[in-house]
Amino acid sequence: MRIVIAGGHGQIALRLERLLSAGGHEVAGLIRNPDQGNDLRDAGAEPVLLDLESASVEEVAAVLQGADAAVFAAGAGPGSGVGRKDTVDRGAAVLFADAAERAGVRRYIVVSSMGADAEHEGDEVFDAYLRAKGAADDYVRSRPGLEWTILRPGVLTNDAGNGLVRLEASTGRGPVPRDDVAAVLAEMVETPATAGLTLELVSGSTPVTVAVKDIAGN
Repeated sequence: MRIVIAGGHGQIALRLERLLSAGGHEVAGLIRNPDQGNDLRDAGAEPVLLDLESASVEEVAAVLQGADAAVFAAGAGPGSGVGRKDTVDRGAAVLFADAAERAGVRRYIVVSSMGADAEHEGDEVFDAYLRAKGAADDYVRSRPGLEWTILRPGVLTNDAGNGLVRLEASTGRGPVPRDDVAAVLAEMVETPATAGLTLELVSGSTPVTVAVKDIAGN
């Protein structure tokens, strides 16, 4: 398959690119800083220079043309203010979804956040982040042309993944290594029966492949 990943230089995205490339897939990652290109090539992905904060839906759709799946893993990142939570965490996700529909890419996976809720209250930047992610998730779920899956990990860590997770509609809060998030995403790309599900993910006791297979179609 050909898979296009928004936020191609993110910590989860780079891990996912390595896994998908090792699995024989053709992977492209969207970046806006050309200096990041070699990191994507090292991960087995084709770097594509495109800024989702300024690109048109036509420009993004052109990159997605011929893809089998799209993964939204972009984020404004730590240190960004309320404005960029809206333009990236919400706006870019909406743009990428619109472009996927226009390009005929039905499979669409979102890396969201536990607690994402468009109606979340609070005045802190993280509150704005949860609102932006929630609004983006709501938009994606409303798109008839997408076979979407929304993954909401718990607290992300850089601990080495052990491939054991808990993947359910509601898990309760907990940590999860980025390694294991990427492994779940890679499995979801190849498991279209997870379409239509919004899932939470934390560390657990179930192997990734089993966890994804068990939840698929529910």
